[in-house]
Amino acid sequence: MPKVAYTEEERARVRAALLATGLELMARQGIQHTTVEQIYRAVGISRTFFYSFFPTKEDFVVETLYLQQPKILAYARQLMADPSLSWRDGVRQFLHACCYGEKNGIAVLTVEEQQLIFRRLSPESYQTFREKQARLFGDILECFGVRANGERVALFTNLSLSIMILRRAIPSTLPLFVPEAADRTVAFQIDAIVDYLETVRE
Repeated sequence: MPKVAYTEEERARVRAALLATGLELMARQGIQHTTVEQIYRAVGISRTFFYSFFPTKEDFVVETLYLQQPKILAYARQLMADPSLSWRDGVRQFLHACCYGEKNGIAVLTVEEQQLIFRRLSPESYQTFREKQARLFGDILECFGVRANGERVALFTNLSLSIMILRRAIPSTLPLFVPEAADRTVAFQIDAIVDYLETVRE
């Protein structure tokens, strides 16, 4: 018989387990291929109980993206503190890990996933996401020794996300791109971003 009452502490534990499980699944198999059923079954709760925490799958996905933000920033700091890596190698390794997120436990939205999710978010939720995203990319820039003014944060966000999305989009979403050159294209673009950051590094 299902449990009918949970303490606030138990609810907090279940919510944390849902987010951690969802992030793990989405990083490994993609957001589109991760279902709400997979998540709540893995945690051992009912569908109804899942939706008592998150009104929609889209709200859940956004919360998982928030969950991984401190982990991403911690990874950048770890690389910058590694004495065996040069500054360029640390930044390059960070961007490479994000581009190949499924191999590194990082969930990256495809173009289709972005469109699907953000069409269904409220204006308030969308604005909150943009603010948190800008803060994350600004913190990453500061970690790299680059002063994070608004213009640099915006450019770094677009440059970084564009290579992550491009890498996920070839060849399924962008069939006219050459899949055999996808990895070299990503490496070239990563080097271009590192070159730019080096020119503005303090």
